[in-house]
Amino acid sequence: MKTTDSMNSLAKLYIQKIVRLHGIPVSIVFDRDPKFTSQFWQSLQRALGTQLNFSTVFHPQTDGQSERVIQILEDMLRACVLDFGGNWADYLPLAEFAYNNSYQSSIGMAPYEALYGRPCRSPLCWIEMGESRLLGPEIVQETTEKIQLIKEKLKTTQDRQKSYADKRRRPLEFKEGDWIDKRVGPVAYKLILPQQLSLVHDVFHVSMLRKGTPDPTWVADLQDVQISEDTSYVEEPLRILEVGEHRFRNKVIPVVKVWWQHHGIEEATWEPEEEMR
Repeated sequence: MKTTDSMNSLAKLYIQKIVRLHGIPVSIVFDRDPKFTSQFWQSLQRALGTQLNFSTVFHPQTDGQSERVIQILEDMLRACVLDFGGNWADYLPLAEFAYNNSYQSSIGMAPYEALYGRPCRSPLCWIEMGESRLLGPEIVQETTEKIQLIKEKLKTTQDRQKSYADKRRRPLEFKEGDWIDKRVGPVAYKLILPQQLSLVHDVFHVSMLRKGTPDPTWVADLQDVQISEDTSYVEEPLRILEVGEHRFRNKVIPVVKVWWQHHGIEEATWEPEEEMR
């Protein structure tokens, strides 16, 4: 797809490449590219019955899986480019095939097996079964070698990602309730957000969450407040704590630090001395 393609071209490409092969998705996680935030694209997905979940700058993990897959693919392709040389783009279909036909611990099977009910057959089957008499055209041998190389790079990348994740992983779990709507995956939770955050995707990776711990200093002391007959309330000073000066341009203003009645000493404020006489 080109950046200059129209929205109609994008819609046709989506039908040809996605819907034709896999059906209509239940939900899709997108970044905030203008093509995906446009009214046309959102209307198209709404008509198809697909829910759009947009990632955010402050919440890169989104649903806990999308960004991890992207990182693995980036690392795998970066490693393969060194071996494939200048024509690395020719092998992108093989990289896609190798990834989709590899076991994924998150779903307990290969993506192809989850989609079609079985893993797809690969030229590597002959090698894995010990049959080395591969006498077909050169393109078949080259394809087999490239897929083998991609699988090795993918395994190395996944092991490195797992090692990095294990070092940072915290055994943190949350229960439903207390702003947690429900758990939507091993490391993702759907939160109950206030109305002012209605445009924010409500599923967060566990690394973005913290358990709330009560802070006694946040509890306000309940004290009697005297209201006058006309229902007005006037703050009364309790004590002058300090005397000082505030400079404003070429003018010096005498000020005092006032401790107010019905307030803690930490809430004392600086006021003009003239107003406190």
